[in-house]
Amino acid sequence: MISDPKLPFASNSSSVGELKPPAEPVYGVDPAPASVSPPSPSAARLWLRRIGVLLFVFLCATLGVMLMILPWRPEWSDNPLLLPYPTLRAFVASGFARGVSTGLGVLNVWIGFYEAIQYREEE
Repeated sequence: MISDPKLPFASNSSSVGELKPPAEPVYGVDPAPASVSPPSPSAARLWLRRIGVLLFVFLCATLGVMLMILPWRPEWSDNPLLLPYPTLRAFVASGFARGVSTGLGVLNVWIGFYEAIQYREEE
């Protein structure tokens, strides 16, 4: 049985056709008029949001480009931190690890550009 979510629940389980009457209105409380819009954000808040989005996009793009380029450079596998661990060095130098890193870089760039495209200022 599919019911309309806008209708109130049935008053008891035996009579599905009968519906509860709507709730009594509360007197003394004025409902908000439908034409009132929320207050607009201040200029400082608007600029902080713009700068935050710009920094997020810049960070995503920079990190993504680094993750796409760095695994294919010699510094990736000739890292002095990996010299004591030959097995880890072989794994990091493998095409799989390089491909995963490049894929994460592409994903990071995509997220950054998506956020830049989807940015809308509140009116």
